[in-house]
Amino acid sequence: MELRHLRYFVSLADCLSFTRAAERVHVTQSTLSHQIRQLEDELGQPLFERVGKRVVTTEAGELFLGFASRALKEVDQGVALLKPGAGGLTGQVRIGATHTFNIGLIPECVAQFLARHPTVQVRVEELPADQIGTKLHAGELDIGIAYRPNGPTDLWFEPLYNEEMVLVVSDTHPLAGRKRIRMVELHQQRLVLMPDYFATRTLLDECFKASGAEPLVVAEMSTIAPMLGLALRTQVGAIVAINAVPAGMTGLQMIPIESPTPIRTPGILWRLEGEKAAPVQSFAVIVRKTALGNSLRREGPG
Repeated sequence: MELRHLRYFVSLADCLSFTRAAERVHVTQSTLSHQIRQLEDELGQPLFERVGKRVVTTEAGELFLGFASRALKEVDQGVALLKPGAGGLTGQVRIGATHTFNIGLIPECVAQFLARHPTVQVRVEELPADQIGTKLHAGELDIGIAYRPNGPTDLWFEPLYNEEMVLVVSDTHPLAGRKRIRMVELHQQRLVLMPDYFATRTLLDECFKASGAEPLVVAEMSTIAPMLGLALRTQVGAIVAINAVPAGMTGLQMIPIESPTPIRTPGILWRLEGEKAAPVQSFAVIVRKTALGNSLRREGPG
């Protein structure tokens, strides 16, 4: 089935005349009749029948007309949008993101998006992951950016990449200069971590338990910036996602963790039901490309 079959069908259903329909789509009557027969053969039932000199739609034709019309409308709108000189996207994109992604990824993506679609309004809310899910369900957000949910969810999670968590210490910390560190070596080390109601803390606690390490959690903080600020000023280490550490930040060192390596998976959260508006889909494309590019740069060549 091709688009021309749908166009010929809709034209004939509108005109109910082979003569007028053929004129509308600029083909001969015989061509129109042949294309309609092809469509009917593919669908396995007639879409039109002749009653005397008149042409009428069958029950199948009436049922199919609504779907064909909507499909053509969507295609025509998409083509018009992509043509040079088109007005571009309009509307709104409502984004919910956790703190980690609001540090770098979201501002980078929004900047790219607004440069391409300056007439679209963007609204970003920094929220915990559970609130992002709640607002997506309520229709108050169009898209969420967070880590993979730990438990079952009726949202659709689209993974972007896998991300290691690292130990961050000051340049004067006894562990500064280490190329890697095993999780068991963090036993009795003074650390600042996120509170236990964060999924990231749950992951780290499981890694500590698996390795037999019991760190000294001397402070708990719910955002990354003060955690890094504390690590910078004291001999307390912080464990954070690698992309949460601002590029070029001086006075701090990142040390990869192994045995086991705590890994989180960032991604996009969607509602399962409902259509995604064009501005939302366009923003998601930018998120995918930016996230992939950032992860490849962190991995380096080879």
